[in-house]
Amino acid sequence: MSDWPRHGSMIMPWKSQGRPPREDREFTEVMVSVPPRIAECWFEPGRETIVALEEAAAAVASLDVTAGSRMAAISSFLLRSEAVSSSKIEQVDADRNDYAKAMIGLKASDNAKSMVAAAEAVQTMIADAGTTGEIRMEAILAAHRALMKNDPVDAAHAGKIRDVQNWIGGSDYSPRGAIHVPPPPELVPDLMADLIAFCNRADVPIMAQAAIAHAQFESIHPFTDGNGRIGRALIGAISRRRRLTKNTVTPIASAMVADVEKYFSLVNNYRDGEADALVLYLARSAVHASEAAAESVKALNALPGMWLELARPRKNSADEKIIPWLLERPVFEAHSAAYVAGVEERSVYGALERLTKVGVITQITTSQRNRAWAATEVLDEVDRLNARLAQAEAGS
Repeated sequence: MSDWPRHGSMIMPWKSQGRPPREDREFTEVMVSVPPRIAECWFEPGRETIVALEEAAAAVASLDVTAGSRMAAISSFLLRSEAVSSSKIEQVDADRNDYAKAMIGLKASDNAKSMVAAAEAVQTMIADAGTTGEIRMEAILAAHRALMKNDPVDAAHAGKIRDVQNWIGGSDYSPRGAIHVPPPPELVPDLMADLIAFCNRADVPIMAQAAIAHAQFESIHPFTDGNGRIGRALIGAISRRRRLTKNTVTPIASAMVADVEKYFSLVNNYRDGEADALVLYLARSAVHASEAAAESVKALNALPGMWLELARPRKNSADEKIIPWLLERPVFEAHSAAYVAGVEERSVYGALERLTKVGVITQITTSQRNRAWAATEVLDEVDRLNARLAQAEAGS
């Protein structure tokens, strides 16, 4: 097993801005991390990791063909699962109904809107990789723009490489006591170009390439905020570029959120040249995520039949036409339901009331204006997926 290059470091002068406490005023220089160039580095996995990489590739590819005739609905579910879990890793969370309202553009919390934006960011990167066959800087910037464009603090920096020094942990005013101080902004463009060259290689095992690219991205930390969510989106984008997936997103962040400390620890250790342990972790996470997601696919596929049994709709009624559509559009307003049912909007409320009464859907709004409904069984499956992965992580 070959050694992976360790990060270097350099001392930079520091002057705190604003009105910092005395300790930060006395902090006058900082040691920043300088990631190695990896575009041409060779990764040789250990024996255990080789086996795990093969198992991961098989599991991810198997999940990708599981959805069958309900591909759009299952793909949307897996995308939501990945975005929700990736947001939770960053302590961005919202309750189910709040998130549901954000999904269709109704008034919701900043966290809920951020979770929806995370799904758009993931989709942006993966779709571009699938279409172009490349990981492109333009797509990374577009994904970041989608993620941060409405952020109450960092919207001005959406889709832009940082031009300031950032850090992880430490003081609000300076990198004093920081866990990680990324490279200075003037090094970021060259480091990102090097990373993208690594991402577009074809001679590295796919999940190894994804794991290393993700950790290298986190070390560079090219944005003022949103690095974790964009960096995890890179994992799915590489799988799509290499054609390991063609239709779905493997919800690897759902596995990561089961033990965030372990995940962060391995990403931090990568900077000391410990790449193999991270690759092994991601490969095993991909297997766990794929197996747990396959159970979710089975549960979701069973829902339309269960709903029909509950509702017992008349043949060709609005109720009957709405039910199979709920997997693909689990959150909706009356005008969308009316369009699918082929009736005028004023005529669809009876069907929605009947489906609500038998428990197929739930109204998620309280006012009579901008009423919205959700097939909550579909939304709640994300939590069930995460629970299965937490149990798998605890037993591994």
